[in-house]
Amino acid sequence: MRSRRTALTAATERLREAGVASPEHDAAELLAHVLGTTRAALVLVEDIAPSALDEYDELLARRAAREPLQHLTGTAGFRHVDLLVGPGVFVPRPETELLAGWGVEQAAGVLAADGAAGCVVVDLCTGSGAVAKAIADEVPGATVHAVELDEGAHRWAFHNLAGTDVDLRLGDMATAFEDLAGTVDVITCNPPYIPLEAWESVAPEARDHDPHLALFSGLDGLDAIRVLERRAAVLLGPGGVVGFEHADVQGESAPAVFAATGRWVDVRDHQDLAGRARFVTARLAR
Repeated sequence: MRSRRTALTAATERLREAGVASPEHDAAELLAHVLGTTRAALVLVEDIAPSALDEYDELLARRAAREPLQHLTGTAGFRHVDLLVGPGVFVPRPETELLAGWGVEQAAGVLAADGAAGCVVVDLCTGSGAVAKAIADEVPGATVHAVELDEGAHRWAFHNLAGTDVDLRLGDMATAFEDLAGTVDVITCNPPYIPLEAWESVAPEARDHDPHLALFSGLDGLDAIRVLERRAAVLLGPGGVVGFEHADVQGESAPAVFAATGRWVDVRDHQDLAGRARFVTARLAR
């Protein structure tokens, strides 16, 4: 037997030495996972049985090797929903919750303005289905569609969106939803946006475990955003809006992709909670 406090202290130091960015949080999450409880309820645990310690040690070794925490627990929380995640799908980040929140606000606004006409939302590059599921959960009156190009990620999205009314498709955002052209009210997208030359700077959790299709996008990281700009102009109806995430160093270059075409108004960049440039929104100028 070992006390909870002793086990957590040793685990936290082990993860810190391995370079894990949030060692205390991750040590507690893994212990809660092993014990079948929550991180908040760990204070109720006094001692940990040897069998649980063995399982905990195995998970700590994998996390110290920089395997994503969510791959070890099998789940990721995103706004008010839980997602199944693992090898083959991009693990949703907390920053993306801001983009999803913007999508929720826009969809709810459309319904409030003209609920009888409904609201059509499209989530491009849906990955695990995180943004699509969040919007469907928080705006049940919206009609939500999602598309993913990677077959492995699509399988995860299929499981995550099961039981919802989200229309999930396998395909390329460059050609997806031709049947919805000119009718969409809100588009969200978390595209790949890392420049190929930035390979070495990417955290091992992402570089070694997330699908590269979800990470890298040409020499300047803007290739997918250029595709998004063209496709959003086709899909959106008059006054429709689009929001998409980008890297913090793309606070000027990402909105410039949209502003340069003359097809958009109200092109704005938004910061995350840490004050970093995080996502762009724009309205179709027709």
